[in-house]
Amino acid sequence: MLLDLGDLREDYNKDELFLEETSPNPFEQFKHWFKAAQQSEVREPNAMTLATIAPNGRPKARIVLLKGVEEGGLVFYTNYDSQKGQDLSAHPYASVVFFWDAQQRQVRVEGKVEKVMSATSEAYFQSRPKGSQIGATASPQSQVIPNRDVLHEKVQALEQKYAKEETLPLPENWGGYRLVPDCFEFWQGRSSRLHDRIRYRLVGEEWLRERLAP
Repeated sequence: MLLDLGDLREDYNKDELFLEETSPNPFEQFKHWFKAAQQSEVREPNAMTLATIAPNGRPKARIVLLKGVEEGGLVFYTNYDSQKGQDLSAHPYASVVFFWDAQQRQVRVEGKVEKVMSATSEAYFQSRPKGSQIGATASPQSQVIPNRDVLHEKVQALEQKYAKEETLPLPENWGGYRLVPDCFEFWQGRSSRLHDRIRYRLVGEEWLRERLAP
């Protein structure tokens, strides 16, 4: 065995979660927990694991950054030609997971994914630092490249082309997605692995709250 991790464990005992104390609206509950994570020592509380289904049916997961929460969904941005973009084109459903270790909390969200309006993608892209705009434009995300020199050459070409411009135009293959949830799960670590799990399920137009066994 290369790594024996059987004895690597931690007892969770910082808080507890009662169903009756949660908000009837999962978006409000998420906002409450997210703000708590922001106010703690959690680094990049908007970092989330995004799981998608590839065209061949295999699951894929990676870390992306949440960039907005609307009443209708959670918004993130990427290259539409990337692996995740291809996955979402084939199977427009996804799951995201947040883990905030300072609070010993986890949030899981599932639902359908749709592209945001082009104007929304444009506004966010233009708000990014110019270097990030150049990087997003230069990178053929998820494609095989021979070396980093290819990227450096593209970056240099874009820097020269837009040297006198404050921003770059939005690439046609770059923009936002909105995860429209039909399920939220809020997980609070508890001692002896008897964790609190509160799930919200969308039934019709109403959210049903229920406790799950750990």
